[in-house]
Amino acid sequence: MLMFLDQTKTKKTFKKDRAAEKPLRSIAKTVSWRIVGTMDTVAISWVLTGEIETAMAIGSVELVTKMILYFGHERIWNKINFGKE
Repeated sequence: MLMFLDQTKTKKTFKKDRAAEKPLRSIAKTVSWRIVGTMDTVAISWVLTGEIETAMAIGSVELVTKMILYFGHERIWNKINFGKE
């Protein structure tokens, strides 16, 4: 309910916010999220396998592939107007 009440304030800054989303910002968000996500993957892999080497290998592959996927996902969603208006 509060989201709807704040909608007037949001509409005033929408165009500014929409224009401010640059690729460099998406890259920074991608890297920061992947650090958190990879630490989680390594921890889970270590618990499940009991081997830190295997957990680190899984985390290393996951780090690279998911950064690429997330960046593409973020850029595609930045072009979609759904939920912006």
